Amino acid sequence: MVLILQLAALILMAAGNTMARPVSPGPHQLAIGYTELQTDLAGGRHANVATMRACTVRADGSGRKELAPDIVGDSDTWTQFAGWSPDGKTAVVGRGWESKENAAWEEVNKNFRYNAEGWLYDTYLVNLSSSRRATNITAVDRVSYFNSGLFFWPGDANRLGFTALIDGNSHPYSMDISGHNKQDLTKASNEFTYGFSSAPDGKRIAYHKSYQIYLADADGSNALHIDTHNPFNFGPTWSPDGKWVLFLSGEHYKCHPTIVRADGTGLRKIADRGIYSGAVDFLDVPDFHQGSSDVPIWSPDGQWIYYAAQKGNSVELFRAATSGEAAPEQLTTSATEGTTHYHPEATRDGKWLAYGCKRDGVRQLCVMRISDHKETQITHFRRGRGAMWPHWRP
Repeated sequence: MVLILQLAALILMAAGNTMARPVSPGPHQLAIGYTELQTDLAGGRHANVATMRACTVRADGSGRKELAPDIVGDSDTWTQFAGWSPDGKTAVVGRGWESKENAAWEEVNKNFRYNAEGWLYDTYLVNLSSSRRATNITAVDRVSYFNSGLFFWPGDANRLGFTALIDGNSHPYSMDISGHNKQDLTKASNEFTYGFSSAPDGKRIAYHKSYQIYLADADGSNALHIDTHNPFNFGPTWSPDGKWVLFLSGEHYKCHPTIVRADGTGLRKIADRGIYSGAVDFLDVPDFHQGSSDVPIWSPDGQWIYYAAQKGNSVELFRAATSGEAAPEQLTTSATEGTTHYHPEATRDGKWLAYGCKRDGVRQLCVMRISDHKETQITHFRRGRGAMWPHWRP
């Protein structure tokens, strides 16, 4: 069951403030990549997931576009926005397919069943020039039928990282920008490894394996286990200067933002999420997987940690100073109890946040000017549709 819950997190990376008028001045010409989907279709998880489409929109809510519509095949195929190249010229788009037969089995058994006959998940690079050409990069010299988590390797314009399912276990891989020379960075491991990221200089990597955090050299050697004395550790990411690693630590569904130095010292809990489980429901119908993981993020200058936490009956956004010298600052204040904010994402200049804001039962995207907490809702879906997983275009 642990393996199944871990793998689903690879697929799906997770009422709010009083509505404000659009903020000006602002980054209105910046684009945000995100995913649209139906949320209330009968038939369970797959019926709704199969409606996912990778899209972009400007930060003022205008200019909505669907990415790579030509790679969507039949009704069992979907796309999901997954990230950007450092220069913003290329979008990373996941393309999934699941057979109706396998999906029906999963609904009945309330469990995932991953196999090459019932699943295919690849990652495409979509050139945002006039051609908008989509390249299935993980299909080149294919190593797995399930490939996700792709990122551009810092400090090396010719290298990519991604995660592949191999013999029932997930492994971090590196590969050339062409898709060739795929290298398994934990090839001797029989444990489930994901949450894979690279340090800003590209010389070290971080991941969690069986819910334990590891830091290693870029080729996977010299892996260092970070012993938190907690059974659940999740989603390590490097600070902008590469000196610290941020992750969640505690118990499953009761874990909190924690940091540690790159050499394994200085372990410290940075904030408390209260009773917030950190699992964001993205469907309005019963979902046997229990949603999408909501993880904390660094500010671009490394001085703050942005995260979501329980506040009364709502989930609000906060930021905590990494120095620990001040109490966390609450960024959102819900007008109605039971509202939820999640998946924060900061611009490179640190002035704006994009995030999910579930209000009136609908999952929307919002943008906030951090300096004065002014918020704009940039999507306006009706019940039954929603938007998830925002990523600012560099």
